[in-house]
Amino acid sequence: MSGKKFRGKYRINSARLKNYDYSRNGAYFVTIVTENHENYFGEIIDKKMKLSEIGKIAEKYWDEIPQHFPFVKLDAFVVMPNHVHGIIWIDNDKKTNENNDDERIDGTRRDAINRVSTTNLNEKQKIPGGITGNNNPMFHKNLSRIIRWYKGRCTFEINKLKKYYGFAWQSRFHDHIIRDETALNKIREYILLNPELWGRDRNNNANW
Repeated sequence: MSGKKFRGKYRINSARLKNYDYSRNGAYFVTIVTENHENYFGEIIDKKMKLSEIGKIAEKYWDEIPQHFPFVKLDAFVVMPNHVHGIIWIDNDKKTNENNDDERIDGTRRDAINRVSTTNLNEKQKIPGGITGNNNPMFHKNLSRIIRWYKGRCTFEINKLKKYYGFAWQSRFHDHIIRDETALNKIREYILLNPELWGRDRNNNANW
């Protein structure tokens, strides 16, 4: 498949959207890149990703996110040589960490998809907290906290391997709020095709 279909479409250069409530229920497309775009996580061979030792760590701790954040569901995900792409669903109505069988693409819950499809995500969001401010426990059920945990845990585990000591991520991560089911499906496809399109990827140092 030609890379023209996605060329530039999901190049997310901004940080968090100003005044948006990132604890809001919905789906978020996240990209996290290694410091200096170093290819720590493996290599693309025959258009498929071959994970290195620490690429497997990056994959392992992504899969463990719902164990630490029961209000999270995971969707499409890929580890690339110097970055990861993934879709995270936040569902703050979720009471317990249910069976994980539906945490990936084919099992995304229909009610969650409907929430993204029917909710107006263009309206301005108030900063959470209310009169309780930062003491409100819901304030911390947000995307930044999830990614902070993921990056920190990966860094800790990778640096325990002496030969990789000094591994680091870029200080920021990139996100895209998924606004409807059409966008959701296009981004899923983009993530799953990423290894095929590595030759044209903006994160590929060979393209600089």
